[in-house]
Amino acid sequence: MPRKRLVLFALFFIPVTAILTQCLSTKQASTDPRGDEYTGAKTCLSCHKSINDSYIHTAHALASSAPADATVNGSFLKGNDSVYYNDHAHIMMQKTDSGMYEASFINGQMVNRERIDMVTGGVKGETYLYWKENELFELPVSYDNSKSKWIVSPGFDTTIASYDRMVNLRCMECHASYAKTEPGKVASFSGEAQGFDKNSVIMKIDCERCHGPGREHADFQLNNPEVKTAKYITRIQSLTQAQQTDLCGTCHSGTQTDNSRSIFEFKPGDKLSDFKQRAASAGAPDLEHIDVHGDQLEMLKTSKCYSASKMNCSSCHDAHKNQRNEAEMFAAKCESCHSAVNHNLCKMTGKIDAAVLKTKCVDCHMPLLPSKAIVNEQQSVMIRTHHIAVYPDQTKKILAYLKAKK
Repeated sequence: MPRKRLVLFALFFIPVTAILTQCLSTKQASTDPRGDEYTGAKTCLSCHKSINDSYIHTAHALASSAPADATVNGSFLKGNDSVYYNDHAHIMMQKTDSGMYEASFINGQMVNRERIDMVTGGVKGETYLYWKENELFELPVSYDNSKSKWIVSPGFDTTIASYDRMVNLRCMECHASYAKTEPGKVASFSGEAQGFDKNSVIMKIDCERCHGPGREHADFQLNNPEVKTAKYITRIQSLTQAQQTDLCGTCHSGTQTDNSRSIFEFKPGDKLSDFKQRAASAGAPDLEHIDVHGDQLEMLKTSKCYSASKMNCSSCHDAHKNQRNEAEMFAAKCESCHSAVNHNLCKMTGKIDAAVLKTKCVDCHMPLLPSKAIVNEQQSVMIRTHHIAVYPDQTKKILAYLKAKK
């Protein structure tokens, strides 16, 4: 090829190749099932790996996950691998090369066996789901982390194994970042069955679930690394009190609601009332009707700390960190408002050791209370209330405990 033609070919081919490569890479990157404006958590990792390394230990990151030794904590060893309903019926947890299973036996004969396809939860316990056609169902045995044992799944029949509790969109909206619905393929006697496109499911609560679509942000920041201020992405601190609590309230405002739109469509800054309203059948939003499980927002709104200030969920919680059992850290949050300068110190100040007081703010004013919604083995699961108040009985218990330690 003559030199002149070679030069002309190079001048034409290289730019075209670059354009095509960019188009193809954009197309390849646009695989998030939520749409082209989303980029996916893997893209976020390129700049925010340290945040992710912390985040993976939080309850949000454990909302749902694939089954693995790290996400299924129960024992599969003989003697610890079964849940017995009675002398005739039991479920055996099995691990094989093809996966982890829950197998039901009656009089020694296996009558049902389903593989664990998804794990939900991981803090207080774990519940397992399996696919049947394009529908998800909850498995009859769960794991209780507080007791370190397999248990009959909360709300399930305690006399015989049941594999027919369907998982619906409402469940997925708070245990996943996305799942596209489609007509279910399994016959149902309880109305229209709800299925999911398996390839659309994004497990756990990911970055864009809280910060909104991130493709424009990622494209800008990767192409402009010298710009250190985040562009085209929601910074939680920039939201108003109502906007922040509405964002958290997509999942933490209870299940007794009438939903007009899927929570998967919610973006930071939207009004929660445009998506869900408290159902009339749920009763008044007071402490008699609100449960400590999943209704933290309504609990918080009944607190004077909330109504008399600009506090929001982020005032105490860093969603990127596992802050469980950090009593002193949460107490410091309380002391940022409750101080001698503000003339609203805790009334126990000076009556008990200051070092002890710093660890007991939460236990006294946000104690663990029994849930009416989650009952394991006829015992209510204890969950920390978000109604911040004076609980005289809790104060007495703590004082008695401290006195006994002397």
